[in-house]
Amino acid sequence: MTPSAAPSGPSAPGLDIPAVTVAPGSTATTTLTVRNDSDIVEAYSLEVVGDCAPWATVEPPRVSLYPGTSETVTIRLEPPRSPETRPGDTPLGVRVLPAEHPESVRVPETTVHVEEFHELHTELAPRRRRGWLRGRYRLAVRNRGNSPAQLDFTPGQPGEELRFTFSPAKPKLEPGESAEVRLRVRTGKPVWFGSPVVWPFTVDAAESGEQTEAQPDETAVRAPLNAEFVQIPVFPKWLLAVLAALLALLLAWFTLVRPAVQSAAKEAATKEVQARPTPGGTPGAESPGTGSGGGSGGDKGAKPGASPGATAGTGGGDGTTAGGGQQSSRTIDVKTSGGASNAGTYKVPKDQVFGITDIVVANFQGDEGVLTITFGDSKITTIALETFRNQDYHWVTPIKITENDTVTVNVTCAKPGTPATGRRAQACHEVLNVSGVLSPTKQ
Repeated sequence: MTPSAAPSGPSAPGLDIPAVTVAPGSTATTTLTVRNDSDIVEAYSLEVVGDCAPWATVEPPRVSLYPGTSETVTIRLEPPRSPETRPGDTPLGVRVLPAEHPESVRVPETTVHVEEFHELHTELAPRRRRGWLRGRYRLAVRNRGNSPAQLDFTPGQPGEELRFTFSPAKPKLEPGESAEVRLRVRTGKPVWFGSPVVWPFTVDAAESGEQTEAQPDETAVRAPLNAEFVQIPVFPKWLLAVLAALLALLLAWFTLVRPAVQSAAKEAATKEVQARPTPGGTPGAESPGTGSGGGSGGDKGAKPGASPGATAGTGGGDGTTAGGGQQSSRTIDVKTSGGASNAGTYKVPKDQVFGITDIVVANFQGDEGVLTITFGDSKITTIALETFRNQDYHWVTPIKITENDTVTVNVTCAKPGTPATGRRAQACHEVLNVSGVLSPTKQ
């Protein structure tokens, strides 16, 4: 390398740095020749300055030269593969500081050309949806490259029975920017009866336009995302069994029961007509409204003091049971942030015992996570939230919880769901309703 002309002075290095090109995530090197044109032994400290300084080093960082000698040092460039490493020409400077004559400091400069790179990260959730005609999915996309990206989505499905709608259809992302794209999948016709139909499909996300030959787009070789839409029949199998049973009952009614009822009604009507006297009947015949049992309008077997039509009843009409207890229902509402746990409780009042016969659990948002129900010290059940929307349990023999014990609902929220509004919730939200009899412990 031919050094540049050295300025006059007791210690002045000859300096020159060739330009260099580097790709983010790789390593490139260039050189710098330091020459001592002074008449004394001089030590030089070398330090990279400018925008390249965070990812550039000088090896060795210090050299010591006799008069008239020179040494070549290596400048190593290692820009990270990150959206923050922007492409284009970036200035590179090296500060050369003589130890004996610091006033003769020099900062030679050159240009580092940082290349573009393209990288997309995509996720499709959920991977499986069920529905009659359509399913909704969320496609999360992040531009991990160092240049803007205009995205295209290409769905694939054997047979082309499905129709796909992306919103937005072609989002543009700056380096490091993320976006959520809504995907709707729809079938052409419903399935009325039978088993569910599984429609597998793929979604490929790539940048629009042609890529350069020197830097091929990595998204072009990335495997597409796989998902399924499970089309459930409009009328399930159990409904067909119920309809068949109802049809059999109707046939039995019209074939057996209805003729017998009609015959009995006709016979009763005939007897009533025969029992009525005709006008001008024979003397001694019974007059209308009289019977062979005696008194008029009375009941021969009635007990004294009993009013006609009265029946004995059990319990009162205010929800009180025969044992003195009161029908009671309590609701526990639990909201939990994503990735956290939270609990809700109901405490049985003092001098009371709660006999629980029914519980209903509601996961109306479709959250994902784990829910645990505990009565006192006994764990009743643990349920994965993603397996249900509404769940109920019933006991013939009540589960009794004594005073000061609690009904506890503990929720661990893995991911908030999407309610009927179509917007993903900010937190998990579960509701537990417990019902039973609240009775006093002392009568």
